[in-house]
Amino acid sequence: MAGLDGGRLNIGACSLGGAQRCLDEAIRYTKERQQFGQPVAEFQNTQFTLADMATDLEAARALLYLAAAKVTANAPDKSRFSAMAKRLATDNGSAIVDAALQLHGGYGYLKDYPIERFWRDLRVHSILEGTNQVMRMIVGRDLLRQ
Repeated sequence: MAGLDGGRLNIGACSLGGAQRCLDEAIRYTKERQQFGQPVAEFQNTQFTLADMATDLEAARALLYLAAAKVTANAPDKSRFSAMAKRLATDNGSAIVDAALQLHGGYGYLKDYPIERFWRDLRVHSILEGTNQVMRMIVGRDLLRQ
């Protein structure tokens, strides 16, 4: 079971890496894409979406780092934090890639843009090393043992 903690951190890190790339691509694309005579990045809704994406990414990254520190220190709550970090990183990763695809509009589905591949690839992270529903069970059970 201890090996699963590291694996969950790994899956969370993979999801964060993909989400970071999607955020970077969304920023680049919205600066280039013109609508109504201005870059899409100029619209307030686009800025709100990018801000939410960045905030969700950093929140997941912070929890992942905390969980990694607990696993390294062999803390008694390391499995709970690994499960929380994996669940948050993969759920947020999926939401971030979905938002990036939305900002790309129909182009997000085209193989000409990397978002299309990330949208498919990041989905599996919520299944690997235990589904996110199982992560919730691990966290809930650990909390109730206290």
